Amino acid sequence: LRQVAPQLADGGTYAWDPAQRRWRIVVAPPADCGQPCVTLSQQLDLVWQLFGRHADKVDLLWVGTPAAGVKRGPEFRELRDDPAMRTALPRSSDPAGVPVYVVDPNGFVVLRYAPGFDPAHLRQDMSRLLKLK
Repeated sequence: LRQVAPQLADGGTYAWDPAQRRWRIVVAPPADCGQPCVTLSQQLDLVWQLFGRHADKVDLLWVGTPAAGVKRGPEFRELRDDPAMRTALPRSSDPAGVPVYVVDPNGFVVLRYAPGFDPAHLRQDMSRLLKLK
């Protein structure tokens, strides 16, 4: 994703800026996602809260306009829908549902969670990654 310059929905640019050591959880759902995306957003917000003191080192990037009811915590960043970003995300158009990605501070996709994954696995993996210096 390093080659993609994500645009925030409000018109600004989301900078990768590796020096900040920020990790990203990326979701690129289809436009008609509805209730499954609301549920996913609630799960991701809970996972983010469980990071505790490390939570401020993680952003949730939501590609496209979120469905009504999507949980928007302090970590939530709405990005403009960008075909280049969707193309850069491995198997983002999964017919089984919405995958979730973990992106490292340098902008590399390091993990992909298949649709219907257990959020506890994301929390466990991210907790390990956040301890890396």
